[in-house]
Amino acid sequence: MSDDTIRLVTIGRILRRRWRLLIVLTVVGALAGYGVSLLVPPRYTASASVLLPGQWEERALLTQAEVATSSEVVDRAAAALGRPGVSGAELRDRVSAKATDGNIVKISGTADTPERAQRLTDEVAQQFVTFAARIAGDSTDPDAAGPEALRKKVEQTDRRITELADATDPGQTVESVQARTELEKLRTALREAMKKLDEADLATSKAGMVVMGPAARPTGEAPPTRTQLIGAGALLFFLLAVIGHLTAARMDRRLRTETEIAAALGSALLGTVDVPGGLPAHRPRGRGPLAWVRRLLGVGTRWDMPAPRVSGDEAGVRIRYQRVCARLRDQLPAPRRLLVVIPAGDELARRAAGQLVAEAESDLSASASGTGHPVLRVVEVSVPRPMVPDRATESGVLVVLSAGSWTAEELAGVAEACEDGRHEVVGVIVAGPVLGRPTRSAGRRRDDAPSALAVSGHVTGGSA
Repeated sequence: MSDDTIRLVTIGRILRRRWRLLIVLTVVGALAGYGVSLLVPPRYTASASVLLPGQWEERALLTQAEVATSSEVVDRAAAALGRPGVSGAELRDRVSAKATDGNIVKISGTADTPERAQRLTDEVAQQFVTFAARIAGDSTDPDAAGPEALRKKVEQTDRRITELADATDPGQTVESVQARTELEKLRTALREAMKKLDEADLATSKAGMVVMGPAARPTGEAPPTRTQLIGAGALLFFLLAVIGHLTAARMDRRLRTETEIAAALGSALLGTVDVPGGLPAHRPRGRGPLAWVRRLLGVGTRWDMPAPRVSGDEAGVRIRYQRVCARLRDQLPAPRRLLVVIPAGDELARRAAGQLVAEAESDLSASASGTGHPVLRVVEVSVPRPMVPDRATESGVLVVLSAGSWTAEELAGVAEACEDGRHEVVGVIVAGPVLGRPTRSAGRRRDDAPSALAVSGHVTGGSA
């Protein structure tokens, strides 16, 4: 599967063949999320809105939102709340503000109880309004006067202009020219004073922020809630399980095609045979708790193998075995005794070898002279440490195995073991599962397969 594209059918195969394991891991993830929710205390969030009257640009509103969460405002709020052990730096992480439509700054505060969240939000909103008003009321120009002083200056200037106008000689004397010049200067001062007065009124109107009511007491927890943590844990473990299956399949180096298997063993492919009954479960042989858990979770069955084909009748299955025997007979120059080597633990290969031996014996008994038909003996070898019996009466090896079960290195080790036993690998037969067991014909005995396995042997030991 390392070169296959991950498709929905692959995900569906995981869900169909690993549903027990996925359910268990999902439950474990939900329990992990519940444990995290016990470690993280609940949080509650309250919100309050502050109205900024007048005309405000978007950048100015964003600036006011930053001011609302500044250290000056939060420190003043922390001092006003008077909570021992809680500083402004800690509250700064629990307070947020954002500008919304309609010149409104929304302030939110988070605490461990609804009451504390409500009080924190109200206090920050009030401190923000007070601080903004103080900023607007202060002036960086020491010569600038307040609004009331400007109005008084305007009134004084107006009276002075009136007095000068009455006392000015309408003639063209030096005194009259100086008087009119002074009058123009005063009028200019009056216009500047009025302009400053208007600016002061605008600043005062902007400073008049209003808290639009107290913050509502929160009725539910702030995210992430316990339910969200449980759901997130279950989803995370489920996704990790699926991704783990896909990653393992991508990294799998077991050979799946007949051509690759034959090349790894260094021999020719004689054909493929069908084994009725579907995919066998590779159940652990132990009886301990671990083996019981593996059987319960269904991890003994391969999930990444394609779905078995639906088998035909018994005649179609037997034809495949007969064709393999015919190819083997044509390939051998004379009747020979052969070892049928199957990997230990390969159930499909074991059943296919038994059927193959039965077919070979049937052909041999049906022949009048008994010539030209090889005599087969089944030997099971351990793939990690393969050992094949030394050459005695047999003069060749026929390897029977299933696809997708062994790597190229493992099959190369089996081929080397055959070579060390002075055996030539004369052919490779690949067994594949099919669904359904065909009905046996009248001319076929039920005990053919058991009788075929009666001649098999089991070989284990050190490396070849």
